[in-house]
Amino acid sequence: MGLSKAINFAKEKSWSRFSLFAKMNSLIIVLFVPIIIVYTYSNNVTYDVVSKELQESNTKQLTFLSSQIDSRINQMMDFSLVFSKDPNVRKFNGLNMWEDRYDHMQTRYVIQEKMMLQSGLTDIWPSRYAVYSQQNKDVISNYDKPTGYDEHYLKQNMSGKWTYSDGQSGYPGKTKAFYWFYSDSIAPQGTFTGSDLVVEASFSYENIQNMLDTYKAGGQGDPFFYHKGDKPILNRSADQRLTGDLITYLNEHSPDNSTQHVVKLENKNYLVSSVKSTNLDWYLVDVVPLDRILGPISGSRNLFYVSMLLLFVVGISASILLYRNVQQPIKKLIKGLRRVQRGDYTVRLHSEDQNEFSFLFHRFNDMSHQIQDLIENVFNEKIRAREATLKQLQAQINPHFLYNCLGYIINMAQMKDEEAVVSMAYNLSAYYRYTTRMERDTATLDDEVKLLINYLDIQKLRNGRIDYHIDIPKEMLKQSIPRLLLQPIVENSVIHGVGKSYSSGEIRITGETTEGFCRVYIDDDGPGLSQDQQEALNRKMREPLREEMGCGLWNTNQRLIHQFGNQSFLYFRESPLGGFRTEIIWEIPAQEE
Repeated sequence: MGLSKAINFAKEKSWSRFSLFAKMNSLIIVLFVPIIIVYTYSNNVTYDVVSKELQESNTKQLTFLSSQIDSRINQMMDFSLVFSKDPNVRKFNGLNMWEDRYDHMQTRYVIQEKMMLQSGLTDIWPSRYAVYSQQNKDVISNYDKPTGYDEHYLKQNMSGKWTYSDGQSGYPGKTKAFYWFYSDSIAPQGTFTGSDLVVEASFSYENIQNMLDTYKAGGQGDPFFYHKGDKPILNRSADQRLTGDLITYLNEHSPDNSTQHVVKLENKNYLVSSVKSTNLDWYLVDVVPLDRILGPISGSRNLFYVSMLLLFVVGISASILLYRNVQQPIKKLIKGLRRVQRGDYTVRLHSEDQNEFSFLFHRFNDMSHQIQDLIENVFNEKIRAREATLKQLQAQINPHFLYNCLGYIINMAQMKDEEAVVSMAYNLSAYYRYTTRMERDTATLDDEVKLLINYLDIQKLRNGRIDYHIDIPKEMLKQSIPRLLLQPIVENSVIHGVGKSYSSGEIRITGETTEGFCRVYIDDDGPGLSQDQQEALNRKMREPLREEMGCGLWNTNQRLIHQFGNQSFLYFRESPLGGFRTEIIWEIPAQEE
């Protein structure tokens, strides 16, 4: 009862639809998946917010820089307008026939001083000015002009817009600058009336570089000034290779007034922002490496995924170790208990690891061994008790058998049949000589066959209907078997087979050796048993002995098993003679093979 309760408890606690291994892996997945989903969502939101803020911040900074450039250009243009109305400038363009040389020099000095004063207001944006008098064919400037008054140069550049050039043709190598010309003439741009005053405002590309350097020092980008067809103005620490690739991209994709694009260059993502200058018709472009700014977010995300992967691997490894070191030993222990419950006490559990389960396995093996010894002892005691009962029954039957044989001898002697008397006396003597010799528990099959001949000759003398045939190969006759193994079965065929029918009387005993087994068949032509009765009898041979069962055949079957092993047994079926067949099958021992 205790063993059965332990097994039922183990079944309830350890076995379910899914194994413990599958449950643990499912639990690990259930724990990891929501965490990864929530983190991925949070990381994507953070990435989008930072990216959007970066774009807006970059656009605002770039717009502010463009407004600063335009503001300084507007200041230059406003100064040029106001300066053209200055009395000294007007005086410079007027008729000076009544002025002396000193007044003329004084006027030029005052005009230069005002231009120099306006140019030196800021160090980051130095500006240059020049005043042209068409009437006097003269020019005044705050910088060193390579030539004097050149009316062709004026007509060429009087477009009303800012232009980017090297000033005057014929001077190669001169640095380029932005120029704007203002005329107080009411005539269309590009035409002169002969007495016009022209004010030239210009600044070097270095002014733009100064603004770009200042912007780059306070930001993350790499700004430059771009106009399709002209050489771009770069900051002084620009990445030449990156800028060249980006200019190639801009030449193919002309930017709008204010645009933002994510461009992939050299397998890296860059945020390209552009703002158009209203006065210069150039684009202020800034290049921000997204991977460098957003890289920490991506790196943190990748580190999290790697950590989750490592934790998942550790969890699966722990699950596998738990399955291997805990669940598998428990399953092995439960299987062993189930086999014990089914009556297989030969089961033994082995463990290569030295842990708590190895201790349990050793205790289980000891328990199983003790139970097996106990049951075998009980079985042996039952067999001995049954043998004692059998011997007692034989002792009760043998005198009756002896009385019948002696009565037969007396009758034959009175009938003067000396041959029958001698034959009965000889067979009876040989029969009792063999059955009363108990010094050995085993005998050869040849001795057992001789006993059968004596017994069947006795029965044949008493019952003339009996006819027997024995056909056993000579090599089988040397086999060693338990004593009196065949005689009870042959006696069963004589009593229950031949003796219950007046039309039968044939008994056949044959043998063969096949596939390492010896087989002896005992057939009779009696009434036999039905199919259900045969199956019931075969089933009883495999069950423990019960009080209501006959002990003769079961005892013979147990003697076979104990002598030759579990593959040896008795089997019952219908005989080819029409009656009952008993098959005695035992495994040939290895040494005899």
